[in-house]
Amino acid sequence: MADAPQGSGRGMGFGLLGFLMMCFGVLGLTGLLAAQVAPLPLDRALQREVLLDEALVAGRAGNAAALEAMRVRLGDSAQAILPAGADFEAKVAAERMAMRVRRLAEAEATATRLRWMLILVTLLAGGFGSAMMLAVIRHAGRGAGEVAAGRELR
Repeated sequence: MADAPQGSGRGMGFGLLGFLMMCFGVLGLTGLLAAQVAPLPLDRALQREVLLDEALVAGRAGNAAALEAMRVRLGDSAQAILPAGADFEAKVAAERMAMRVRRLAEAEATATRLRWMLILVTLLAGGFGSAMMLAVIRHAGRGAGEVAAGRELR
């Protein structure tokens, strides 16, 4: 191997290996992102459940000021339960069920988007890595052919 020519492409193997590791690294980071994003609808649902419980306690106590202060934190649920009235508990129960349905739909949509993102990134990383491997193989084959032709001329 001491007589290996400089242009034989041996150094390209380490570059290619590093590149392929980066392709897998990008794919791994995408999976990490997906793992962080997937539980968000559940987290939002749990936070909203707590807020609805707090609103129920404030409504039973007749604390209209506390309910108004919660309006921003309640988000779209505020429109369904405020202002508090005689049927406040029924409104909160109905909103709780509607919120669960919305969050379930959000979770399903998020899961579908994440699946498509992982599929797309996997295909792109695999295709790009394969294209680079083919380019390096062609380059290495051309270099070896030139070296062999050069040796024959000597």
